[in-house]
Amino acid sequence: MHGTRRVSPVTERQVRGRVVVATALVVAVAGVWMARGELGWKTEAVADQGPPLTSSHGVSGGNSSFGSDISVSPKQAQAAGPISELDKELLVRVRQANLWELPAGRLAQHNASSEQVKRAGLHLIDGHSRLDQIVRELSAALGVPIPNEATEEQQGFVRGMQNSRGEEFDRFFANQLRDAHGKVFVVIAKVRSTTQNSLIRDLAIEANLAVSDHLEVLEDTGLVEAKTLEGVEAAVVK
Repeated sequence: MHGTRRVSPVTERQVRGRVVVATALVVAVAGVWMARGELGWKTEAVADQGPPLTSSHGVSGGNSSFGSDISVSPKQAQAAGPISELDKELLVRVRQANLWELPAGRLAQHNASSEQVKRAGLHLIDGHSRLDQIVRELSAALGVPIPNEATEEQQGFVRGMQNSRGEEFDRFFANQLRDAHGKVFVVIAKVRSTTQNSLIRDLAIEANLAVSDHLEVLEDTGLVEAKTLEGVEAAVVK
């Protein structure tokens, strides 16, 4: 018929070729998902096993000098400037926060019933993984000792989360972590305002961004109680 184009029949060889291509695509996609799963487990591992260096929510990095390669040379440490007792306190406080808030974020993925709480937990894993790598690098470079375990009180918070599920976990998680972040926020601001050490200033910038983000996602759960905020106010307003 005039104007009708003849379509060549598909040969067996072409069929086999298409099957091979389709199979390869399936394998490739499966490999990507398996790799993402493995990376997810690594992200949830303790900070000393190699935390992620970037933030999924875009807060890490800020205007500090810490990029994806978090390292401090002896020359940088020597030229950074004097370090105060308040500077040292920030290093210790951030390290202690990392030691219990990372496990709390992991527990949220399994024990929480609220998707908003699980989301907040992911932000905690992300932000505190990066902060912990920075703190450990600065501790070594500046010769400032930092703890290797959370305080007794913080360990108690983690045990409480381990033993709770569902709505009970959600409420406990949101309020304990909102309380902790609200209190450390003031220390970060003091250090950012007063430090003469450029590396500590960069840590304060990073910590400010991460904690601001964590405050927001914790409040987004809708579970933060007025008495929690009143407790923070009583602790930080002098």
